[in-house]
Amino acid sequence: MKKLAAISLICLLAFNWFGYRIVTGVMSDDADQRLEAQLDTEQYEDSQLIEVRIPLNVPYQVSQAEFERHYGEVEADGIIYTYVKSKVEMNELVLKCIPNDAKKQIREAGNDFYKKTNGLDQDQSGKKTNNQVVKQSATDYDDRLETFTVQVPVESVSTAFARFSSALTDAGLVVAGQPPQFFI
Repeated sequence: MKKLAAISLICLLAFNWFGYRIVTGVMSDDADQRLEAQLDTEQYEDSQLIEVRIPLNVPYQVSQAEFERHYGEVEADGIIYTYVKSKVEMNELVLKCIPNDAKKQIREAGNDFYKKTNGLDQDQSGKKTNNQVVKQSATDYDDRLETFTVQVPVESVSTAFARFSSALTDAGLVVAGQPPQFFI
């Protein structure tokens, strides 16, 4: 019975450490695949699409008359947008995006789980914070400038290191001849 309890507690600890990330990652990938399948079969309303125009500074860029399917995503202001279509029009890249609400909800659920399991969701407004340590350390600060003078005896400065000079090799090497000349 004790072994079963120990194993279950270790499994719970492992899930709290990294298991929920695996679960939310799998759920997020599944939501992405479902949304991509809907976008590929054009099961969306054009009123849901958001248009983004990005200037292109590419010479000789050819404009496109029709939109083509575009894959990818971008996050702006905490909202995840999935690319639907794109085209190049008058030196601008026109992207049509749709908000990926399912992925956003999964990410928020993972963040909420992390906060709750680590005790970060507690309301701090009703509690009085204790800033005594900060106040004490702020009053202990001493901004006086300390200067030190170090004097070295003259005998130790004038000591010669002649015994190590024989270990030094000559830096210049004798060259046998002139280097070859290249004709251009």
